[in-house]
Amino acid sequence: MFDVGLGEMAVLVVLALVIFGDKLPQVAGQAGRMLRQFRQMADSAKADLQEGLGPEFKDFDLNDLNPKTFVRKHLLEDDDTYPATKNGNGLFDDEPSYATAAGQLNGEKPPFDNEAT
Repeated sequence: MFDVGLGEMAVLVVLALVIFGDKLPQVAGQAGRMLRQFRQMADSAKADLQEGLGPEFKDFDLNDLNPKTFVRKHLLEDDDTYPATKNGNGLFDDEPSYATAAGQLNGEKPPFDNEAT
């Protein structure tokens, strides 16, 4: 998150001692209390949001709205929502196989051309 080296951290500590002096423990305590209050407010807002959405969104996670997580979850991962098939071509044994527009049987992936994209 922060790219602070050991030397930079030492300079920050010395600078904090010079600026705040003997009040540094009080300032650190206030900063800790403020951080704890922010966390409590965020947790409360998250709980209120989940309560307001209702029971159908009980598994809703705010991290899913992060653009990186959303793309990774919906575009980059394989979709496992389809049921398992009985035979290896993506069809159940009692289903007829129909050719798709690309000429493949159901369950086969169409060819992919890296240079076309």
